[in-house]
Amino acid sequence: MLLRNIEKLTFLCLGVIVFVGCGEKKKAMSVVPDVNVVAAAKRDIPVYSEFVGQTYGQSDIEIQPRVDGWITSLHFKEGALVKTGQLLYTIDDVELQNRVNSAAAHVTEAQVLVEKAKADLDRVEPLAAMNALSKRDLDAAVAAYKAQLGSLASAEAMYENAKVEMGYAKITSPIDGIIGVSKVQVGDYVSKGIGRNVINTISAIGAIRVRFSITENDYLRFKKKAAEGMTVDQIELEMILGDGTVYPEKGKVDFADRTIDPLTGSMLVQGIFQNTDRVLRPGQYVKVRFISDMAKDAILVPQQAINQLQSIYRVFVINDSSMIVPRTVKVGVRSGSNWVISEGVKEGEKVAMVGNAILKPGIPVKPVIMPWNYDSTLVK
Repeated sequence: MLLRNIEKLTFLCLGVIVFVGCGEKKKAMSVVPDVNVVAAAKRDIPVYSEFVGQTYGQSDIEIQPRVDGWITSLHFKEGALVKTGQLLYTIDDVELQNRVNSAAAHVTEAQVLVEKAKADLDRVEPLAAMNALSKRDLDAAVAAYKAQLGSLASAEAMYENAKVEMGYAKITSPIDGIIGVSKVQVGDYVSKGIGRNVINTISAIGAIRVRFSITENDYLRFKKKAAEGMTVDQIELEMILGDGTVYPEKGKVDFADRTIDPLTGSMLVQGIFQNTDRVLRPGQYVKVRFISDMAKDAILVPQQAINQLQSIYRVFVINDSSMIVPRTVKVGVRSGSNWVISEGVKEGEKVAMVGNAILKPGIPVKPVIMPWNYDSTLVK
């Protein structure tokens, strides 16, 4: 009897447990997850063309010796600002001084010969006037005097050249700017030669040149825009630095090369940016962009709402029944942290943010509208 009552009690408890367990499971299955969503926006978006470029100084002057000799001293700090006319290098000038002294001696000798020739001419002229000497003697005296005058002029020119060459032993800065790392030190031998013996470079950085290449197709597209009224003067260049920040100063197009490079199919373009704070230096790799078009009534969604699998892009749309519906879309350019959707999503449709919830097609969710910045700058 007691055993039978225990069995009944056990069966009853199991029933209660099963009932409670089923109730909990049913309750768990009825929980509706919160899902962050955004409403697709429609905006007119500026379309930027973006290119990789490199910075150069406003002027990049290569320092080269104009005489041969040993470097005896350096008069600057590498990487420092230098002024026009500031002494940079001194080259041993002993040999050059000897050339100056030799040229000066030749000038003195030529002056003595000119005085002698003039004295001879002064003696011949009155005698020739009295017919004591022939006309030939007079002509010879005049010719000798003129020849000595020519020799004196030649000697004086050589003397001046020797002094100029001696001046080349002191190398000074041709511009105001920042001087680079010296390629020679005290005791090194340098020799003259155009383009062969650069010993340093000075860059003026009050403004910075940025050179970048555009493709032939870009060039043709821009020419078409120019025909529609967009001139080069109206183009404002923006520069994106290596850390991703946008340089505060706007730039302008300085020139475009005359030819398309047949090897690369590209054209060199140069822009100019003011460098008031001296932030920019020659040799930086940057991105240059400018508005080349306007995308009218573009549909935007955040990048986090896009699920990409290779070349397939998909979003999760929340329908009127608060159910998740996956949808394949076609994307255009990127606008900051947003994507332009060219096909697949309409303005105002609610799109789920990928990764913030378990997004399974067909399950009911509780949409939570979140704000987002759809007016950010297009970066392609």
